[in-house]
Amino acid sequence: MQDFVKILGLKHRREVAGKSAIFSGEHFVLEETDWYLLNLFRLWWHYGISFLRLQMWVEEVMEKFMRIYKYQAHGYAFSSLEELLRSLGGEAFVNMTQRSVAESLLEVGVTQRFVDDVIAAVLRSSYGQSVLVPAFAGAMSLAGAQGSTWAVEGGNKLVCSGLLKLTKANVISARVTGISLHSSEGRALYQVHYESTEGQGSAFYDMVVVTTPLHPSRSNFTFENFDPPIADFPGAFHPSVTSVVHGYLNSSYFGFPDPKLFPFTSILTTDTPDLFFHAVDNICPVNVSAAFRRKQPQEAAVWRGRVLSRQPLDKQQLKTLFRSYYSVQVAEWQTYPRYDAARALPPVVLHENLFYLSAVEWVASSMEMVAVAAKNVALLAYNRWHQELEKIDQKDLMHKVKTEL
Repeated sequence: MQDFVKILGLKHRREVAGKSAIFSGEHFVLEETDWYLLNLFRLWWHYGISFLRLQMWVEEVMEKFMRIYKYQAHGYAFSSLEELLRSLGGEAFVNMTQRSVAESLLEVGVTQRFVDDVIAAVLRSSYGQSVLVPAFAGAMSLAGAQGSTWAVEGGNKLVCSGLLKLTKANVISARVTGISLHSSEGRALYQVHYESTEGQGSAFYDMVVVTTPLHPSRSNFTFENFDPPIADFPGAFHPSVTSVVHGYLNSSYFGFPDPKLFPFTSILTTDTPDLFFHAVDNICPVNVSAAFRRKQPQEAAVWRGRVLSRQPLDKQQLKTLFRSYYSVQVAEWQTYPRYDAARALPPVVLHENLFYLSAVEWVASSMEMVAVAAKNVALLAYNRWHQELEKIDQKDLMHKVKTEL
């Protein structure tokens, strides 16, 4: 995504320092301090060298994953998620979508306690799910938790709006209701049906990219005249509720009777049945000026709580987390796939020139993964249209790329 940001002339949002902690429902199992060496000592004291084993495992995965940018820079594309993963890390990467992150980490020497305390907290905060998510999705989430991610000044939405403006795309503000297959001079032609405020309409296209998830809980349009028919794929999306609260955090609930002594801006949680939230964060605005500072613990601040249930925080839960509050804004949506380590991956190619972008979310779901998948689909469509088949699903790409330099 950083390449898009540079092209669009956007700026990196300034980071605001803050400390994190992991809460078990009764006490903090791990607390971050201002001193790097003390943080390392605490990790070693509680978990031995598990944090080093984790870092080595994540770095190895990410180093291989970064190969995709070299491949795409040379115009190579992949017709399936399995082929893409094999080009990066062989069968080991494909297998990482079929086994849990907990199993993979235990295999490399990470302790069960570290998995239960730290790994579970990170995955609850990111995906809202347990350590049973597939290893590849877990690795992407853990890589993002190591502090290397960044945001765009003004909000990440500027990336999307900026790209639309840059490409001068003709945007039709409508909801797609279906896609039907036709033919013209022996080539597939796709009729896209849609509904807008002006009524129903349709248009014909040589190529179509489907970006909405094709699963029963999310898909709301149909495919017609396809043989074999295109049906919804198995699986579901995980419901999530985010409550944005402007108020005074109840530090006593976390063991700090005096709010002035509460040092944390981000609270993650272990997988404890009685906990009704996944994480609570003191959030910053999308525009961070040089003079901006976080609110002190005793001051009213804007907090974001990601709750476990499908329902928003009730009054009793709000009273548990906050001494008092001014406002609550709630957003409910189906955020990420409900990961199942044994589930087959969806296809990228649905028909001759009909592509499925959101299939990549079942490998791992993030802005970076979707950006990679989007470029792969663009290259795949281009290579297929121009019959540059030597650029599709090639083996031993690392050697080919080196010889092309």
